[in-house]
Amino acid sequence: MVGACKFDTIGPGVVTGIVDARTVLLDGGREARLAGIEIPTAGPKAGAGEVLPSLVGRDAILRRIGAAGAEQDRYGRLLVQLFVPEPGSERWIQADLLERGHARVSSRVGDRACARELLAREGKARDAKLGVWAEPIYGIMRADEPAAVAAERGRFAIVEGKVLSVRESGATIFVNFGRRWTEDFAVTIAKRNERGFAAAGVAPARLQGRQVRVRGIVEQRGGPWIEATHPEQIEVLERN
Repeated sequence: MVGACKFDTIGPGVVTGIVDARTVLLDGGREARLAGIEIPTAGPKAGAGEVLPSLVGRDAILRRIGAAGAEQDRYGRLLVQLFVPEPGSERWIQADLLERGHARVSSRVGDRACARELLAREGKARDAKLGVWAEPIYGIMRADEPAAVAAERGRFAIVEGKVLSVRESGATIFVNFGRRWTEDFAVTIAKRNERGFAAAGVAPARLQGRQVRVRGIVEQRGGPWIEATHPEQIEVLERN
């Protein structure tokens, strides 16, 4: 357990190679993808530096966040939180990458307590302008600049702004950051997920008037928007 984050152990392994920026090859030919983080695959800060290459030949412990977490993605890769033994302790690779500024917390962590732990590591690197945080193209985008957000369509982004209104339409809740739905940025939440967001302390109806930060894949239909399917995608920065 790291802080309030609890893990379920999948098993041991040995890192035998690197597949891509966030996937390692394990003994027996298995591939393990680092869950819960996003690592740039293009641009000036692409990749995870020397962290992953330094793990080749090392013993590893494969864990997941919560026993209900998915073990594999659709390509058959193990989805893991990767740990390597150190003298008297263990090194959590995702946390290490975030603290070095080589990664950003993804839109799906699987547990809000674990998300807080990872977001705290990310915040340290962002404050120190380490790694990706030294490059404006990876920084936090402004919700009141929808054209810039729209330019990130199909890519992971972090967007921050003040919520102007919260409205429902059919099975969807719209968290609006502007008045013009055809142009301005919004966050969508499926009505069926409302109870889960409320239980996690981010009830959609209570977001109005608050400064929030949301992360996810930018989509566009009218104005740009991000679909929030998990409460940890939304950070409330300002309370009413």
